[in-house]
Amino acid sequence: MRRRAVGTVQRRTLTATALGAAGLLLVGCTAAGQAGSGSDAGPGEDQAVKVGLVYSRTGLLAAYGKQYRDGFMAGLDHATKGTGKAGGHPIEVTEQDDAGDPGKAVSAAKNLIGKGYKVLAGTTDSGVALQMAPLAAQNKVLYVNGPAATDALTGINTYTFRSGRQSYQDILTAGTMLGDPKGKKVTVLAQDSTFGQANVAAVKAVLGAEGATVGSVLAPPSATDLTPFARQVKAGAPDLVFVAWAGATAPALWTALDQQGVLSAGKVVTGLAGTASYPVFGAAGAKVSFLAHYFPGAGGGNAVEKAMIDGVTKAGGTPDLFSTDGFTAAQMIVRAVEEGSATDTAAMVKALEGWSFDGVKGKQQIRAEDHALVQPMFVARLVGAGAAAKPELVSTQPMDAVAPPAKPSAG
Repeated sequence: MRRRAVGTVQRRTLTATALGAAGLLLVGCTAAGQAGSGSDAGPGEDQAVKVGLVYSRTGLLAAYGKQYRDGFMAGLDHATKGTGKAGGHPIEVTEQDDAGDPGKAVSAAKNLIGKGYKVLAGTTDSGVALQMAPLAAQNKVLYVNGPAATDALTGINTYTFRSGRQSYQDILTAGTMLGDPKGKKVTVLAQDSTFGQANVAAVKAVLGAEGATVGSVLAPPSATDLTPFARQVKAGAPDLVFVAWAGATAPALWTALDQQGVLSAGKVVTGLAGTASYPVFGAAGAKVSFLAHYFPGAGGGNAVEKAMIDGVTKAGGTPDLFSTDGFTAAQMIVRAVEEGSATDTAAMVKALEGWSFDGVKGKQQIRAEDHALVQPMFVARLVGAGAAAKPELVSTQPMDAVAPPAKPSAG
């Protein structure tokens, strides 16, 4: 566990006492007040707001977790204007590694809640997020999800918010590249995971509803030989292949697809992953259409994007795909404390609902009724090959054009 008090000013941080195992329903009482109590009378300006950052520091999605974490730290510095404080309260961040394991994440979250943490953030893996959200609701703590993209989180409860995009937004962006899907055959190639299954469901909901026949080829997340799955896709002769893939096996996947002729047989659409993935495509990158959540420069060099890129770079990191999710999460948490409360999570929630703000990607809004993050999305292509490959912006899809359907909060 790493604890970091963010900011440049000197201040006294709190010492947390280790707790033993606790039940699922926890109520954290500290000098900062009781989670969800509605009382903000206790803390003085020096009382820290404790934020638990639970994410994949190790495991299959560790690279994405690092991007998120680096963006988060840059975002805190920017949103607090370098002071490390929100509403006069120092922001104290404790990092926990869930390694992509829901059990580890829940254990870490329960421990943090028991120590009085009112805010949880992070989550790289969708399966982890679906365990964290109910825990946040049961204990009335603010939970700001990170890169985990499953649509099931939207509207799941009052206390859960997004700082990144969701699968539906990916599919809507892909749909802008496909023309009329009526009568077309679409195959979703994905891992058999929460993330992969969410993408299958989203493609069916969007393109299936418009007349496409949607099928899927799902590979175990642990699979390393992906040639059989590429052959299965090719044998189905789809008009469109939608690839939804995450993690370290992506290079093997694209190699298999190219070798089996899938990339030459029809239109292939996928999400643009992090910079490390660009060389994987080689010359085949020209055969793929990319929907993009983010890549450095996609925001057009707006002031917030520049602040993120500069902040991450200055700290020794590399701005990438999910840096924006961390940066946005920090903006949201600072907003929740400054305009809501340092202790009352109901006030934090109210401060975030309906908030429009300038983000890394441009203008964004937290939809009040279900806490979806309505945001622009991008269409890109790769130019160059190998180490010289880089994304080039083709078009920006306005946030309203790729907004997911509203799902009023389940409470």
